[in-house]
Amino acid sequence: MTQAAVEQLGMTARRYQQQRMAHWDRVAEAFPADTLGGRFYHRELVHYYRLLIPPGLRVLELGCGQGDLLAALQPAVGVGIDFSATMIKQAAERHPQLRFMHADAHGVAFNETFDAIVLSDLVNDLWDVQVALEHLARAAGPQTRLVLNMYSRVWQAPLSVAQRMGWRKPTMAQNWLTQEDIVNLLSLTGFEVVQQSRETLLPLYLPLLSTLANRGLVKLWPFSWFALTNFIVARPAAQPSRTKDGKAPVVSVVVPARNEAGNIEGILARTPEMGGGTEFVFVEGHSKDETYAAIERAIAAHPERRCTLLRQTGKGKGDAVRLGFAHARGEVLMILDADLTVLPENLPRFYEALVSGRGEFINGVRLVYPMEAQAMRFFNLLGNKFFSLAFTWLLGQSVKDTLCGTKVLWKREYDLIAANRSYFGDFDPFGDFDLLFGAARLSLKIVDLPIRYHERTYGETNINRWRHGWLLLRMVIFAARRVKFT
Repeated sequence: MTQAAVEQLGMTARRYQQQRMAHWDRVAEAFPADTLGGRFYHRELVHYYRLLIPPGLRVLELGCGQGDLLAALQPAVGVGIDFSATMIKQAAERHPQLRFMHADAHGVAFNETFDAIVLSDLVNDLWDVQVALEHLARAAGPQTRLVLNMYSRVWQAPLSVAQRMGWRKPTMAQNWLTQEDIVNLLSLTGFEVVQQSRETLLPLYLPLLSTLANRGLVKLWPFSWFALTNFIVARPAAQPSRTKDGKAPVVSVVVPARNEAGNIEGILARTPEMGGGTEFVFVEGHSKDETYAAIERAIAAHPERRCTLLRQTGKGKGDAVRLGFAHARGEVLMILDADLTVLPENLPRFYEALVSGRGEFINGVRLVYPMEAQAMRFFNLLGNKFFSLAFTWLLGQSVKDTLCGTKVLWKREYDLIAANRSYFGDFDPFGDFDLLFGAARLSLKIVDLPIRYHERTYGETNINRWRHGWLLLRMVIFAARRVKFT
């Protein structure tokens, strides 16, 4: 491209931006702030963003307008950027607790990183989406979540009619990007998609009908194809993770153990050392055999291993896992069931998948490789397959096996899950659903890791397939209300 062509392109881009700045200044002056911030569609956006971004985070919003969405997210630190000077002035007056900057998303300079970055209905209006994404990548750390929404092209004609009728604020010519277009642009700029969804089937408030359409029908095929807005959650592409001092992280292996006396010695003898060192946190749960004494003997026989032994006061594996995690001192948390149906020799695979950055929640999967004959009973297998399909649909990420006992995540992520546990409640006796729901609530990248599932060599399962199966089904229905149809 010649120098003259480059200059001409730059002039065209500047003219495009100047026209839009002037347009949004006029819109801000013509429409009262409470009109722009109080419309039904805006309230729907606030609802969806609150599901994806918990309060108390460091949040950046590009194209913040008058700052209402940013304020609704209740950030610990909130920064809003918009290229309309009038919008920014109004935002600062409306929300003095937040910081606002008058700047262009294509060239703004960032000197800090954020937990969440919001682009709400912004990509529709940008001159060059790729350039804007490249710039905001500088404000993204390894754990940052980029959350954006944009209009579906299916609504191009209806929105044009609504604008001509005066039912929505005026806009200039828009970019009508598909979800596939945005996914590709995110990939080009160093992001990877964590989850996608289609929301808002009816952007006008009609009693009962709006709730039915926007909380129920839009989640189902074929109604989802007619949704107004597409949501995408992305994260910076995988990068190897280390501790703050640059050293390999210490690994805490939490072992819930109830009636597993015959398996304890094998856990300490066979589990490899990982990362910056491996500690074991045994949580003994009201065993009828001599499990507690067996753990004491194994710890005494392996003085080279770092071990903690706890007696469980509550009930259920979930309670045992939470107790173990609370006492764990490592940066990486692992769960290893004491029945040894998942071999402890496989744990380094989980560690590598986590610290390499390929995933942020590593979920063991028993349903890929053929199982040994008595490893899982037929109805248990059917139940696991059903729950894997249900969870994949509920969470918007592939979860092939919900009840495999081996799950691995960073302690910092677990602390956030625990802090937001009240959203789902505390009634999961297994702990698996609690962690999966929490990971999805934080938009963590869930990665399935296939392992071979082996027969027990000692003891019997502590799970009652019918009683616990009914409980799990109730939990799925509850989760559907809190995650999908909410």
